[in-house]
Amino acid sequence: MTSARPHLVWDWNGTLLNDLDLVVASTNAAFASVGGPSVTADEHRVRFRRPIADYYAEVLGQAVDDDEFGRLDRIFHDAYRNGLTTCELAHDATVAMAAWPGSQSLLSMWFHEELVPTVRTYGLGGHFVRVDGLRATVGGDRKAESLRAHLAELGVDGRDVVLIGDSIDDADAALSVGGRAVLYTGGFTDPARLRASGHPVADTLTEAVTLAAAVS
Repeated sequence: MTSARPHLVWDWNGTLLNDLDLVVASTNAAFASVGGPSVTADEHRVRFRRPIADYYAEVLGQAVDDDEFGRLDRIFHDAYRNGLTTCELAHDATVAMAAWPGSQSLLSMWFHEELVPTVRTYGLGGHFVRVDGLRATVGGDRKAESLRAHLAELGVDGRDVVLIGDSIDDADAALSVGGRAVLYTGGFTDPARLRASGHPVADTLTEAVTLAAAVS
């Protein structure tokens, strides 16, 4: 790291927001639309990955091209929006954010125009120097490019960044800019997969912040 106090980038879905059950239900709505199987939360955590089209193809047992993924993605997000009011923050999210001594921002692969007001609804807007979501009509891709754009807008060197997220893709994104990652077991990925990655792993967000300070 090139500075004494790194910048912390938070992931949203599955990390600060405890929305695993809703994501699984919404995923199953998409699968059901093409006669596919349902997945349990545990199965989802073992198999989920980005690009999400690859995950869908594996579960459905057939190729998922761009057009088909776009249709499934719309079904997923319609179901997700309908259930969003049932979701709460991770139990220690606000405590963890308050424990970080430096600057913080939020980067999500959820749609930007929906993310920003949602973050405000949870009363978190004041915690972040910047909030960015996906500025595209279809989601599902990897996070690395979005992280590079996010840091460019902030004027932050990637080597001065620690990212806390719940997926291997979050860690890959952090590495792609020269940063570090701490992975959280409470989200969309099976804890065994996270621990096998070799990155620091935390069972709570408070612990994740402590580890982020240590790896920086």
